Amino acid sequence: MTPIIDAHTLSHRFGDLKAVDNIDLTVYQGEMFGLVGPDGAGKTTIIRMLCGILLPSSGTATIMGYDLVREADAIKRHIGYLSQRFSLYGDMSVDENIEFFAEINKVFDYRARRDELLAFTRLTPFRDRLAERLSGGMKQKLALACTLVHTPKIIFLDEPTTGVDPVSRRDFWKILQSLLQQGITIVMSTPYLDEAERCSRVAMINKGRLMRVDTPAALKDAMHGEVVEIVCDRVREGFRLLKERWPAAEVQAFGDRLNVIVDDAQRDSPELRKTLQAAGIAIAALRVISPSLENVFISMLTHTEGGA
Repeated sequence: MTPIIDAHTLSHRFGDLKAVDNIDLTVYQGEMFGLVGPDGAGKTTIIRMLCGILLPSSGTATIMGYDLVREADAIKRHIGYLSQRFSLYGDMSVDENIEFFAEINKVFDYRARRDELLAFTRLTPFRDRLAERLSGGMKQKLALACTLVHTPKIIFLDEPTTGVDPVSRRDFWKILQSLLQQGITIVMSTPYLDEAERCSRVAMINKGRLMRVDTPAALKDAMHGEVVEIVCDRVREGFRLLKERWPAAEVQAFGDRLNVIVDDAQRDSPELRKTLQAAGIAIAALRVISPSLENVFISMLTHTEGGA
């Protein structure tokens, strides 16, 4: 497969802070590529560099064969960018926002395309409503419509569903799946690991560095050990207790449950139960589960940061 994005040793500094540190990244045409990492990992900086908004401090990249620095204007004609924050005009209607973005992208015969996008995003009944009066999910769909008005071949989405209600998130993902079927390449950052599981490949990033790139299935298959999920009360106390009593195991806390990564779940589960119950911690459920990307990512962070 021919890469549609090909980056080598790409870096960016903000003063003394190296926000992106020598990353190599390849994205193929028609895939949904996910950038995953905690706040401050460098996801937004990577996207803004690939869009030509920020110049790399060092390294090289090509987008659709165009050089990222020397041919930035040519690249911008073929890409769309949906930023982390709602960046449309609240005092303009849905129709007017799409019209404005069509014209700045030099799409002057935009009416048919606008109607198509309104139908595609199910915003037709709201076309006369001011953008500031839309719900969070509808604002994101409008932003996506504006991103797509010039028919880009690649779209960059920076945490597009953050702060959006679950129903709107589901609708947004249906739209993205439709875009993939049209052959559009999608590069997106997300803090939601369940969303990352939908991507064809995922880049796990921390402190500006690329930890690993692979398919979600391959990332999970490569994880060492088995995951024991324990639903219990006094989760924080249980977390501390298991970390102390089971130093060889990896303990992760998620809301009302603990995930403990052990070598042999059948052998170790009874002892985990006994340890918690001896401390008076009530266990509602204990079972072996398949690892999630969240398990994988936390495990990677733990090992790269010396168990922190």
